[in-house]
Amino acid sequence: MTGLFITLEGGDGTGKSTQAALLGEWFTEQGREVVFTREPGGTDLGLELREIVLHSRGDITARAEALLYAADRAHNVATIVRPSLARGAVVIQDRYLDSSAAYQGAGRVLDPVEVRNVSMWATENLVPDLTVLLDLDPKVGRERLDADNKRFDRLESEALDFHVRVRDAYLAMAASEPDRFIVVDASLDRLEIRDAIIARLGTRS
Repeated sequence: MTGLFITLEGGDGTGKSTQAALLGEWFTEQGREVVFTREPGGTDLGLELREIVLHSRGDITARAEALLYAADRAHNVATIVRPSLARGAVVIQDRYLDSSAAYQGAGRVLDPVEVRNVSMWATENLVPDLTVLLDLDPKVGRERLDADNKRFDRLESEALDFHVRVRDAYLAMAASEPDRFIVVDASLDRLEIRDAIIARLGTRS
C-alpha cells in the first residue's frame, strides 16, 4: 500500500492539532496505519530544537532561526516520515516546509525562495501529497489563544502585522500550488473542516 503524506498548515490558533486527531481517527477506521508528527518537536532531537527556537531566552537571528527549523525538518523526515511512508503508513504532520516559507520567509522578511530551498535540500525534496491550509483571521487566532490562557512562544508573541504577512504568504502559496493545497475556513465547525478535507482526499486515501 502506498504511503500518504499530509501536512497541516496555518496561523496560530487555527486548530491544526484538532484536525490532525480527527483525520487520524478517520484513517484508522479505514484500516490504515497512522503516524503523527510535528515540526518542530516530532523527535527527541526535535524537542530540544523546539525548546531552543520557541522558548529560549535571548535573541535568535532570522537566518539562525530558519536553519534550526531546517535541521529539525531534516531529522524528522529521515527518521520518521520517510520510513513510515515506505511501509505504507499515512503520515499526518503539524507544520512542514510551508511554515518556514511563511514564518521565516514572509514573517521575518527573508527570501521565501531561499528559505524553501534550504528545506528542500534538508528533506531531499520531499513534498506532501496534500497540504491543508486552515485559514483564519490572525485577530481571531489570537483571541482563541487568549481564551486558552496559553503562554505565547517566540512566534506567537510577534505583532499582528507579522501574522498578517504569514497569512498572506500562506494564501499565495496555496494559490500557486492548487493541486497540493486545500484551503479551508478555520472558523467552520471542526467536523465540517474534517469532512472538507476527506472529500478532497478522494481516491488517494
